[in-house]
Amino acid sequence: MQRKKLWCGVALLTCATILMPQPSFSAPPAIESAPETQPQTQPMRLEIRLKQKRVTVYRGDTKVKSYPIAVGRAGWETPAGTYKIRQMIRNPAWVHPLEGYTIPGGDPDNPLGRYWIGFWTDGKNWIGFHGTPNPESVGTAASHGCIRMYNRDVEELFGKVRVGTEVVVKN
Repeated sequence: MQRKKLWCGVALLTCATILMPQPSFSAPPAIESAPETQPQTQPMRLEIRLKQKRVTVYRGDTKVKSYPIAVGRAGWETPAGTYKIRQMIRNPAWVHPLEGYTIPGGDPDNPLGRYWIGFWTDGKNWIGFHGTPNPESVGTAASHGCIRMYNRDVEELFGKVRVGTEVVVKN
């Protein structure tokens, strides 16, 4: 038994010595710069076209994906302009803009669905992207100014953007 332990120890020491990097006395290799074809990190932005009822995701000037949306109805129009994402919330609570009652996050009657991406506020009210329990409203002017999306689409968008991502709203 003593011989087996000694032999295993010698084998292990030999393997470790072989696998260890050996010192080099030659000149270090030249440092190569990254090739210019390597993709640069471009900023992500969202562009909402109210008349077309679509939001398009861009990375730099490259179109990544486009989604159908619902926009604000008459009297509750989605404001045109350039904004930045300010909030990202999973299972957001919804507060009725006129009556003030709250529907908690996760409730099947919550009109926001499971994801909220807020980009505009007047300090009291908010406008943002969210899902909907009424998928038939996507493609129409139906909201209180928000951008309604199919639940699967807003979930995907939620994974693509970050707080600070630019949101451009055009007529």
